[in-house]
Amino acid sequence: MPGHLRLATYNIHKCRGMDGRTRVERIAEVLASLDADVIALQEVVGGGPDEDGQAAQLGALLGMGWVMDPVRLLRGKGYGNVVLSRLPIVHTHQCDLSCDKREPRGCMRVDVDVDGRSLHVFNVHLGTAVFERRKQAPRLAEFVADRHVPGPKVLLGDFNEWVKGLTSKTLGEMLEGVDLSHHLRRRKTYPGVLPMFHLDHIYTAGGLEVQKVTLPRNKLTLVASDHLPLVADVKMPER
Repeated sequence: MPGHLRLATYNIHKCRGMDGRTRVERIAEVLASLDADVIALQEVVGGGPDEDGQAAQLGALLGMGWVMDPVRLLRGKGYGNVVLSRLPIVHTHQCDLSCDKREPRGCMRVDVDVDGRSLHVFNVHLGTAVFERRKQAPRLAEFVADRHVPGPKVLLGDFNEWVKGLTSKTLGEMLEGVDLSHHLRRRKTYPGVLPMFHLDHIYTAGGLEVQKVTLPRNKLTLVASDHLPLVADVKMPER
């Protein structure tokens, strides 16, 4: 249906499952089952001189375009966030959210073409420490709420916020947070096999309407990563 699309966010944990096995094909199977048009991934390993990275492998297996924002090196390979898309990717931009002496972090903006209009997709992975997120929250909010980037926006990813804190408050003042309690009975996404924490979130702006949110929880998703995927069906605003 025109103007309707499905988005997903998923921390794939380097494709390493709860069984200790690293299997790109298993993550691809999870992603295929989501049937999403745009997918934000975190903790993705890039390629090396003699091998394709996980993003390239997933893109090939799913028949989707992709773009990666490597925030650091992992054993000589790029490592960071990836956006997969069935829709044309027209522009990308990165925001460095790194804090001194902590693991580098970032947010990537990927503009996709939806029937001739841009949807700005922001994929983020915040730090695990409270003091990190206190510094990252205003920088992230400024990046997402930039008035020079108008139109519908969605911010999604792994916020590493165990309970509502400064990040939620700061982003909530500028964006529309999706209250998962309106859509889901179970809202916890981490760890995958026995979820205890709600780390993955979705925010919107610019008239983007979230119509449905699902948290696929089955034998495959419970073992494929240490997070569960979070899926949102959205509607673009009227022209």
